[in-house]
Amino acid sequence: MYTLLRLVFIALLLALLGGGVFWVLTRPGHVDSAAYDGLTGDAERGKWVFDAGGCASCHSAPGASGEEKLTLAGGKSFASDFGTFLAPNISPDPQAGIGAWSLLDLADAMQRGVSPEGRHYYPAFPYTAYIHAAPQDIADLWAYLQTLPPSDSPSQPHQVGFPFSISRGVGLWKMLYLTDDFTLASPDEEVLRGRILVEALGHCAECHTPRNALGGLEKDLWLTGAQLAGGAGRAPGLTPDHLDWSEEEIAEYLSSGFTPDFDSAGGEMTDVVENTAKLSQADRLAIAAYLKALPTP
Repeated sequence: MYTLLRLVFIALLLALLGGGVFWVLTRPGHVDSAAYDGLTGDAERGKWVFDAGGCASCHSAPGASGEEKLTLAGGKSFASDFGTFLAPNISPDPQAGIGAWSLLDLADAMQRGVSPEGRHYYPAFPYTAYIHAAPQDIADLWAYLQTLPPSDSPSQPHQVGFPFSISRGVGLWKMLYLTDDFTLASPDEEVLRGRILVEALGHCAECHTPRNALGGLEKDLWLTGAQLAGGAGRAPGLTPDHLDWSEEEIAEYLSSGFTPDFDSAGGEMTDVVENTAKLSQADRLAIAAYLKALPTP
């Protein structure tokens, strides 16, 4: 009897220790607040960040078009192997949206995947890309978001089953995959400009890079093409061995949606082209320069 009680006590002690370690390892992280001290946002430049990031493509209401897409009521669903995620309301409504957030709240959400209440966001929200954005980018975007129309549509809960419903476990996932190092290094200023648009704001790797069993990007196969979430087809490779278009042809595609063979963008790429068409030609050429500078894996 004594031996049994001793074993039970040891098992409970190990469980408590394990739970404590899990709780510490999965605690939410935050941005360095000093990096945001004194920053004021420029709403006009924030529109550029908004378009480059494709915010309206995910956070506008299903079926919205034209100016309606600036009302970021959320509600679009995104199927994955881990469940179905629904984009939240990020309009400036103080109750249903993010109107009551501070700049640091937005920075934590976009660059650390943490809510103002200290909960982990699922990485369906591409904070693994936005972590590469500059603090000024986040401040400018924050200023622009406050100029958009509010919506009182409540955000809908994600449809995620156990064990993925335990959002605290995302903290372990972040230990593996939330890093602030860029994938492509280059001394070329145009390529570096493209890198911000591709790796950070445009989060192109989210669709065009394969994922492992845990949903992490396989960076050794960066932008080589991948199966789209939910079985919705395949995103093509963008490395030079897959994409042999010239820089001018890539820029034209990002402007008009037409390929050199007079085909046109389809599926999710129609939203991407709608966003990149709002950028400058210099931005589109920078994206093209970045893609042409990618190594062949």
